[in-house]
Amino acid sequence: MTHLHQRDIDSMSEEARVSRLKELQEELLQLRAELSLGGRPSNMGAFRTTRRSIARLKTKMQESQKE
Repeated sequence: MTHLHQRDIDSMSEEARVSRLKELQEELLQLRAELSLGGRPSNMGAFRTTRRSIARLKTKMQESQKE
């Protein structure tokens, strides 16, 4: 599951957010590797949703640090 909704992120604990962020970064790395090897990714939309999910997680983590 690549896409994360804001309500899902809000309900996560800090440890769950960190682990999910690592998973998403690994997934993005795999997608980029697949593309760089000359292959065509099975789902081009996965790049966008993965990047946006990473951004949502990082934003929420940054907001929680300020509080």
